[in-house]
Amino acid sequence: MWDDWARTAQPLKGKVAIVTGAGRGCGRAIAQGLAAAGASVCCAARSKSEIAETVALIEEEGGVAMAFAADVTDLQSVTAMTHATIAAYSGLDLMVLSHGVALAVGPVETTDPVDWQRTIDVNLIGSYYCIRTAVAPMKARGAGKIIVVGSGQGHNGTASTSAYAASKAGTWALTRSVAAELIGYNISVNELLPGNVRTQLYEDTFGQVISATPAGGEPISSKRSHEWLKAPEDIVPLALFMACQPDIGPTAQSFSLMRRV
Repeated sequence: MWDDWARTAQPLKGKVAIVTGAGRGCGRAIAQGLAAAGASVCCAARSKSEIAETVALIEEEGGVAMAFAADVTDLQSVTAMTHATIAAYSGLDLMVLSHGVALAVGPVETTDPVDWQRTIDVNLIGSYYCIRTAVAPMKARGAGKIIVVGSGQGHNGTASTSAYAASKAGTWALTRSVAAELIGYNISVNELLPGNVRTQLYEDTFGQVISATPAGGEPISSKRSHEWLKAPEDIVPLALFMACQPDIGPTAQSFSLMRRV
């Protein structure tokens, strides 16, 4: 099992990581996985109680972690998060962007413009803010890794998901562009596509999309009939694989757990 290997091999010992969206779901699982592999982890999200619980779970397993309540749509908040991590652990080697919302579900003409904008602000602008603050400390370190948790919707949107799909398409473009900027600094920027993961976000959004798909539209279930519905813990091995690549390893790539033929 990945967790036995991570705890035994400690491939990330001495590394410092920030994980956004770490209060629950995929972010919490990834934070736990990185800590098990030896990294000191800043667990960031808006909910103080949720990230405190994540830190407690990590510390129960003998890991090192801190909680930081951050709003990714606020550049000052994100900057403070990164500075606090560096102050606590003396550097930054890895950033995993696992935050996200899926608002404005439904046909474009009936969606709430405020919710549509909020989805872009959190998923895309928030990722830009986080990456922006990570670049300087990673350059100072001489290397670094940025992992953006993306979505298949960003590569192939479906009906009633315009805001979410657009935001994730944007983060995929952002990933490739920043990777090109940073390739000479041994800083890799890659996308992790988890596919369907049973989280509250998935449950809420999937139910809304099914009910919002227009009559005559392609049922979303037709694109998911062969998909593997995962638990958050199931994406940790891929996250660790990406985090443990050499400094001169892959960049501007999309690593997927999705089943597509």
